[in-house]
Amino acid sequence: MHDMNRIIGTHDLLLITLDTLRYDVAEELAESGQTPNLAGLLPGGRWERRHTPGSFTYAAHAAMLAGFLPTPASPGPHPRLFAGTFPGSETTASGTWTFDAADLPSGLAAAGYHTVCVGGVGFFNKVTPLGRALPSLFAESHWEPEFGVTDPDALPNQIDRVAEIVARLPAERCLFLLLNVASLHQPNWFYLDDATHSKEEARSKGDTRASHAAALRHVDAHIGRLFSLMRRPCFVIVCSDHGTAYGEDGHTGHRFGHEVIWTVPYGEFVLP
Repeated sequence: MHDMNRIIGTHDLLLITLDTLRYDVAEELAESGQTPNLAGLLPGGRWERRHTPGSFTYAAHAAMLAGFLPTPASPGPHPRLFAGTFPGSETTASGTWTFDAADLPSGLAAAGYHTVCVGGVGFFNKVTPLGRALPSLFAESHWEPEFGVTDPDALPNQIDRVAEIVARLPAERCLFLLLNVASLHQPNWFYLDDATHSKEEARSKGDTRASHAAALRHVDAHIGRLFSLMRRPCFVIVCSDHGTAYGEDGHTGHRFGHEVIWTVPYGEFVLP
C-alpha cells in the first residue's frame, strides 16, 4: 500500500473510473496484449481483482468519493488509501490519509487541492437534481452530451476538456481530477464497427461481451494522451465502478448481485 500521507500535498491525483468495465474482460485483454497502454502502467502489467462497494454507478461513486475504494478480493481487513475521520475504523492504517469531511473532494479541497470532475454517464449530467449530486462535490465539474454513453468519441472529447483544465491550472496548485469514462457502458455495439464488423452487423448484434471488449480497446488507444497531459508527480487510481452482465445466468445489465457485477479491475501507480 502506498503511504498516502507522503503523496497528498506533493502529487496530483487522478481517479479514472472505467464505468461498467468487467474484471474478466479487462484481465483477458491485458494478458493478450490488447491494452498495452494500460497494462504498461499497471503493477506487473495486470489488473488487481477487487470487489466494488456498489452495484451501479451512483452507489459505487458515492462510496468511492467517501474513501471506500473497491476492496481487494482476498480476505481482509484491507487498509484504505483515504478515510474520513471515523471512530473505530478498522481499515484506517498508518499509510491512510484521513480527512475531516464527509467526502474526499471536500477533504482534498481543505488540503489545498483544486477538485474537478469530468463526467460521462448520466449520473454526472447535471440535468436533474440527482445528476447534480456527485458533480456538486467538486469545485469544478463538466459534462456535455458529447461526453456521454451515446457518443463513440466520448473519451477523446473528455480528454480535450482535461487538456483545457490542466493548461489553466496554476503550477503551484495540486489537482484532484475524477474522470468517469462512459465508453464501456451500453450502448457499446458501435465499437465493433471495424475491419471485421460492418456498422450494420454491429447494430444487429447489439451490445455484447465482444463489443464491451472492443470498447476497452478503444479506451486504451486514447488513454495514453490523458496520461501525457497530467503533470508529474501524479498518483493514479484506475478502476471500474461495477461490472455488467451479458446474459450470464439470464441476467443483463447491472444493479443486482452477481459475480460479474461485484468483481472489478483495479490498479494504482505513480505516472513515470
